[in-house]
Amino acid sequence: MYKIEKLNELAKKVAEKRPENAVLEPRRMTAEEKDALLAEFHPDYKQDEFTVLSAGVNKGEKIPTQLADLLQGKSRVDVSKIDLSNPDYDTDVLIIGGGGAGSSCAIEADNVGARAMIVTKLRIGDANTMMAEGGIQAADKPNDSPLIHYIDAFGGGHFAAKPELVKKLVTDAPDAIQWLNKLGVEFDKEPDGTMITTHGGGTSRKRMHACKDYSGAEIMRTLRDEVINRGIPVVDFTSAIEIILDENGKASGAVLMNMETKEILVARAKTVVIATGGAGRLHYQGFPTSNHYGATADGLILGYRVGAKLLYADTLQYHPTGTGYPEQIFGALVTEKVRSLGAKLVNIDGEVFMHPLETRDVTAASIIRECTARDKGIETNLGKAVWLDTPMIEYKHGEGTIEKRIPAMLRMFGKYGIDIRKEPILVYPTLHYQNGGLEINDRCETGVENLYACGEVAGGIHGRNRLMGNSLLDVIVFGRNAGIYASEKAKNTDIPENLTLAHVEKFNRELAETGVASDVLSPMLLPKYARK
Repeated sequence: MYKIEKLNELAKKVAEKRPENAVLEPRRMTAEEKDALLAEFHPDYKQDEFTVLSAGVNKGEKIPTQLADLLQGKSRVDVSKIDLSNPDYDTDVLIIGGGGAGSSCAIEADNVGARAMIVTKLRIGDANTMMAEGGIQAADKPNDSPLIHYIDAFGGGHFAAKPELVKKLVTDAPDAIQWLNKLGVEFDKEPDGTMITTHGGGTSRKRMHACKDYSGAEIMRTLRDEVINRGIPVVDFTSAIEIILDENGKASGAVLMNMETKEILVARAKTVVIATGGAGRLHYQGFPTSNHYGATADGLILGYRVGAKLLYADTLQYHPTGTGYPEQIFGALVTEKVRSLGAKLVNIDGEVFMHPLETRDVTAASIIRECTARDKGIETNLGKAVWLDTPMIEYKHGEGTIEKRIPAMLRMFGKYGIDIRKEPILVYPTLHYQNGGLEINDRCETGVENLYACGEVAGGIHGRNRLMGNSLLDVIVFGRNAGIYASEKAKNTDIPENLTLAHVEKFNRELAETGVASDVLSPMLLPKYARK
């Protein structure tokens, strides 16, 4: 590995070329160049890292091997020992997950007048929403429109998203921003109250609304306070481990497990909303992750075992700029906002090797190519990385810009003796987002009646790649809609009777018949980091 002195020496080369690089405008790649790059270097295209499913509604389709092991794993529920006749909880809308989507869902359900309850395996707010930094998109400026936003989002996802979901995302976006603003989210604003907006990768207009680089934390703070202030019940440190159906195959609750005592509980509901978030803690292909501790694909397993179809489960987003050094924050997110403010990606020779605001999949693949095929990466004790020239921000925009616009980044690296105002930082792709998930329609309904999904656990909204700022928007737009539609359905649904877990036994039999049944307990619930 290179010693610190060597890294400092290489960083000087970046500083020497900064004046030249600051005015350099690398061209964007052609569609053909992007396709060739992705096919060779993006992790989604590594065929030997995927497994074909042998059971369930997606039988015959390929998904990441780590996810396949859980989807075809062993249920945590012993059906013969579960008494469904005397539920521990009874509610109209059961919301599984306490992040941005689940909280938005609960607030709107409460507005409709339904009894909503959140169950979450950690605490409310312990979610990827809390960790989002860069901002939230909405076309609400005079030079922009939902149509332009639609074109950016649909094209950025390789035209693979469900059009009706993209339409819902972009048309509801301006109202979502105003909803958050009225709840008390402290967006960045000009002195006259006009919201400040910036570009993101793949966007043709400045529509990124932010709260410095604490956007997700600020949004989650506001939503959490609203849930608590409304007195909406939250059962924390409790996981859903199976969905319950009634005799007609409708979702009617969930089997729960207390994370500390392992006590098994039963929640009955008229409708169920899965809002469990992503899967980064499965560490697909050995990548580090920017995700929170509980992102272990639980909702995908719960939905799949009950018969909800997966869409695009074979595509993940590897955020191009995860921290490559130091090891204490390896894989932590370096927000795209750093590049939208003017920082550029630079190789070991001090060369800018790509346009800084290409889409995330293209940028990640370019960095991987630079570190492998071109051998232009910088060696550390964690592997290779490239420079992100953060001092270029203040070189271009003046002293104080970094502390004003991205204070979280300044603090995160400052803890380890790195001043990003004066030194470039090292970055490499990190597992960031689950592009696919449970297939839904524009009412957030899955293929199982009375079962809804929203947020990162849902698939089809972003296609095969997501643009910056559309995830925070996704959790608000579809979280709110799930709350509205699930509540309306609950109002017209009788209290479910004759609850059953027969579908779990049926799925277990199918696994046994195919010969793929394993002793891997699923859902995983929490990642395993204990040393062997």
